Amino acid sequence: MLIFGFRVSTVLLATLSYVCENCGQQAAHHLAKHTRKFTLFFVPLFPVSTKYLDTCTYCGRVLEVPKERAEEVAGQLR
Repeated sequence: MLIFGFRVSTVLLATLSYVCENCGQQAAHHLAKHTRKFTLFFVPLFPVSTKYLDTCTYCGRVLEVPKERAEEVAGQLR
């Protein structure tokens, strides 16, 4: 019997503050990298997909960001 599945890991890349286009409030936005990995016997083996998400902490709006843009913003803050 094989036990397999998926696991999602999240890494916070940056916290930005700007006006949200959804709610119109000046709020903090979390830029995070979500990586989904295939697991076998609860051991993560390889990544299946990677997404970069921008989340507004005021209204909860989630927007997918292109990889290049996310890495550029995170690189400017370091």
